[in-house]
Amino acid sequence: MFRKFRDDRRGNYAMLTALVMIPLMGGLAIAVDYAEMSSQRQATLNALDAAGIATARRIAEGASDAEVLAYAQDFFDANLTPVVRENARLNVVLPGNHAGGGTLKLSADLDYTPTFYPVLKALLGEKTASTKIKLDVQNEIRLKNTLEVALVLDNSGSMDQRGSGSGRKRLDLLKDAAKELVSTLAAQAGMMKQVAKPVQFGLVPFAASVNVGPGHADADWMDKEGLSPVHHENFDWSTMPEGRKVEKAGGVYRKTGTDWGQERGRVMSRFELFADVRKKNASVSWGGCVEMRPYPYNLNNAPANPSIPETLFVPMFAPDEPERVTTDRRGRTTTTSSYNSWLPDETENSNMAYRQTYMQKYYTAGTVSIPNGKGPNQSCTTTPITPLTDVTIPAGLLVITNAINGMRADGATNVPEGLAWGWRVVSGSAPFTQGRPDNERGNDKVVIVLTDGANTYYTPQSLGGTDLANNRSTYSNYGYAKTGRIFAGTSVNRNDYSNTNYTRAMNQQFATLCNNAKNNDIILITVALDLSLAKTDEREQIDALKACASESRFRKDPETGQPAKLFWNATGADLADKFKEIADELSNLRIVG
Repeated sequence: MFRKFRDDRRGNYAMLTALVMIPLMGGLAIAVDYAEMSSQRQATLNALDAAGIATARRIAEGASDAEVLAYAQDFFDANLTPVVRENARLNVVLPGNHAGGGTLKLSADLDYTPTFYPVLKALLGEKTASTKIKLDVQNEIRLKNTLEVALVLDNSGSMDQRGSGSGRKRLDLLKDAAKELVSTLAAQAGMMKQVAKPVQFGLVPFAASVNVGPGHADADWMDKEGLSPVHHENFDWSTMPEGRKVEKAGGVYRKTGTDWGQERGRVMSRFELFADVRKKNASVSWGGCVEMRPYPYNLNNAPANPSIPETLFVPMFAPDEPERVTTDRRGRTTTTSSYNSWLPDETENSNMAYRQTYMQKYYTAGTVSIPNGKGPNQSCTTTPITPLTDVTIPAGLLVITNAINGMRADGATNVPEGLAWGWRVVSGSAPFTQGRPDNERGNDKVVIVLTDGANTYYTPQSLGGTDLANNRSTYSNYGYAKTGRIFAGTSVNRNDYSNTNYTRAMNQQFATLCNNAKNNDIILITVALDLSLAKTDEREQIDALKACASESRFRKDPETGQPAKLFWNATGADLADKFKEIADELSNLRIVG
């Protein structure tokens, strides 16, 4: 049969053969071209993958946009084989978030010129002898995020109360939740071996003030020479006797009297005053707490600069406050002491403000016994800051765990100061320099703020004390309210020296600080613990915390459809669950796609 078919010359067989050849050749053409097209598409995708990984590294290294785009193009071109470079055009969309993470998107427009398909078209009678097929190849890479987190945790006295619905103290609940959060992120990051310090945590316990650590007394960012305009505001060095004279020259106070002996010529600062008081009581030394910098430096991350004295950090020194002795008709004496009276006044002057600033008492009084909770470190109640530490190694995890376990509850509540130091801890610049550079991509800087109460600053009377020197408040890290520093940068009534007005001022400063931090690409996560909507001051704190929080990159608010706020309203009973949700949020920040 096949021989007959081969030898037959009649036209119908030729025609049938031609008709059969068209689909046969078409199928062959399509098969060959499809295989080659798939090969070129895969080669382009491989080039995109290689360029994406390499470009992600350059982004993480902090390269500029122009450098990143040029690098991506070079890497893409070098890996295109066997695709002709002119046939593939690279498109790059860089991450929008320059401070950390984001998605790097790469795509390529590929022109493929078929080999056999034009022949098929000619057989079908089409006039076009050649054609091009446009292919779109895409790839997305989530940057390999590193994470730096400052835990800014309320250590005020109210944290010693029992958490609602739990039966346990709030601080104990917080310790467990915080340790679980750290260990969860540490375990996840432990698998990311190719990146140094993938997850770091720092701890900022706060109450009325923040303790930066006594070991930083000689740090360049501390005001060691008394240059800041607030450094000497509570001390009148003109009250010193001739032999122990203290004089100001070139902006610096020095011991110039002849009775100073070997100390003559030394700078008179709060650090020096601590050393002098230690001669009266060996247990006295600087506790490590600092005052808030004068406005606006209390609300930003401006580096300390001796040429701008206001930017330096001033050690807290709570002055000895005066006492009044009265005698009745029978000759009986009654002593009324101010809230933080811890030295004999050593002067007969009846002016209470003068008695407070009278400096000879620090040198003429005998051995001093300081009541518990009083003295020069009054209002310095927290443990020191723990800088950013790599928790992916056992030693680092132990450091943070021990720091959390060491927290203790005492004192008032100053959330703005806690947040300010949380920002400084994750910052890539001094005072703490363990963080990556602020402009490094692929790194998220996060501050988690938790508080169980409203901001507080107290008048002595509200604490059962007296205010003989008319300080208008107890001493804390704004100094005394009479100086007006607590009102700086706010619109509150500066003549209203009440606890309620102090809270209003601190709330306004907190709002400004939140905006400043977010504008510098700090991710803010806020948590309210056992705050009540029924209490005005606590409701205002809830509102402030919610407004302060950043927006999630991953979750939507089910009611509004807008990005969800990174704010959690917790109780003692569900605090652990809320921290697990925060852990999920932080995990999403560093997932590698």
